[in-house]
Amino acid sequence: MSQADPGAGGSPDYGDRQPLGADPVPPAVDPVRPGAGPAPTAAGPVRPGIDRAPPAVVALPREVRRFQGQRAGIVTRTVANIVDFSLLVGVLAGGYAAWCAVTFLINPTQFRFPSPSFLVLLICYGLVLFVYLTVSWATTGRTYGDHLLGLRVVNFRGERMLWAGAVVRSAFCVVLPIGLYWAVLSPTNRSIQDAVLRTSVIYDWTTRRQTPPRITGSD
Repeated sequence: MSQADPGAGGSPDYGDRQPLGADPVPPAVDPVRPGAGPAPTAAGPVRPGIDRAPPAVVALPREVRRFQGQRAGIVTRTVANIVDFSLLVGVLAGGYAAWCAVTFLINPTQFRFPSPSFLVLLICYGLVLFVYLTVSWATTGRTYGDHLLGLRVVNFRGERMLWAGAVVRSAFCVVLPIGLYWAVLSPTNRSIQDAVLRTSVIYDWTTRRQTPPRITGSD
């Protein structure tokens, strides 16, 4: 199955903001004192560190600019999920090894390798996955798999999710992981979780750490 066109599903409404990946507009320079920095505005002189806007985004290769901000297709999202799954399996394996080591140190003469049931392993994986997704989406908007594939989860305004939204979306994904594949049928490349919670998984190769300015507009 081929990946859906990233641009076919549209993208969150970004209003009048400068598109991600575009060359930032340089600040106006005072014509009287060219070396003095940004020119004063109608509201008064620019106050260093207060009125000066931070850089918009890092420069992006021209080849990826047309995908920047578009909703990701099912193939890219599946690969990112496989990376995250492999990472969490490694975390659980490390936890099991630590458990064995502690058990051996406590009673080395009667040591036996623990044999948890499949249900216990499934519950442990679900708990670790829930915490991992919640923290990732609420802090940077992306998991490690998303980072490798250039993806980010945003809300309906195109902003990073709040903690409450990240908790709900994480629980939804843990309980119904197959909901991801609704994106195959969705004309906007959205999973069931995205459709219900009004979130999007977009291509984003920037390294922004702060929440973008709030914008107006509906989904």
